[in-house]
Amino acid sequence: MISMVELAGAAAPKPVRWGILSTARIARQRVVPALQKSPSAVVTAVASRSTESARTFAEPFGIAKAYGSYAELFDDPEIDAIYNALPNHLHRETTLAALAGGKHVLVEKPIGMNREEALEIKAAAGPLLVAEAFMIRHHPQWHAVARIIGEGSIGPVRSVQTSFSFLNVDPANIRNRPETGGGAMLDIGCYAVASSRFIFGSEPRRVLALIDRDPAMATDRTDTIIADFGDGRQFSAVLSTQSFRHQRVSIVGTLGRIEMPTPFSAPTDVESAIGLDLRGPGEPLETISLPPVDQYQLQVEAFSRAVAGTGPWAFGVDDAIANMAVLDALMRSERSGRWESP
Repeated sequence: MISMVELAGAAAPKPVRWGILSTARIARQRVVPALQKSPSAVVTAVASRSTESARTFAEPFGIAKAYGSYAELFDDPEIDAIYNALPNHLHRETTLAALAGGKHVLVEKPIGMNREEALEIKAAAGPLLVAEAFMIRHHPQWHAVARIIGEGSIGPVRSVQTSFSFLNVDPANIRNRPETGGGAMLDIGCYAVASSRFIFGSEPRRVLALIDRDPAMATDRTDTIIADFGDGRQFSAVLSTQSFRHQRVSIVGTLGRIEMPTPFSAPTDVESAIGLDLRGPGEPLETISLPPVDQYQLQVEAFSRAVAGTGPWAFGVDDAIANMAVLDALMRSERSGRWESP
């Protein structure tokens, strides 16, 4: 049965001081605005590979410190936590450097390029908090899904089907470079795998992948993946970086089903909704509406409370290692053409 730890607690007695690693779009559009809305956090510094880039990023947000090197951020004694928004291939080395500087780290997903990198990060963390930034886990719609499944309303879950796609054919875009961890599996497959593990509350026994690679860029552009969770429980997903923008998760049990039309990119300014079907074909779904929230704000607030010791953190580095093990197995399956065990 699925379980969910509610990420709630008292606000940090003193705001956790955050440093932003990278001036990437995710940091500019999502993370810094979320941190600045959080009563338990304050954005103290940003670091880039150039001082000019860091200052250009910092000025509109009123961030006091703009560093032209990552090392300056890691060495700053007035920083408690780092948000690592760098590309996938840089997560390992920069997270290890941040930990060496005594910083807690919230890392953009995936935590690294493979399970071995995730294990290295765990070994270096010690008492410091390190986690993968799956903001979806903090959204009320996923809490509602956990509650419905936990109550037994749809019966034991038998299948999870996921679709997640967008269109990006720019060869200069870093998400289209295999050497930097680009491609559908690491970019969006990590969401599909993490959410299936969350729904079933267990790890898959074996996985299979059918992967189509772009002939010029060599990235995996369309992936169909299957996972066997045992006892008749199955997960499948179609992922694409070169298809019409779309996302959906369908959860089917013995007594009903749940439909999630925006499972990963829920809007912040309008209600989210999930559909519950307990009556069968031809009957309208019951709509469960959730108030608009910023799932990035909920995430950084929860991490800040955990750093301050005033709230729990449900998904630590061990979960990131388990997720990477599944992604690794899927990539092995592409090469072997067979089922692989994580």
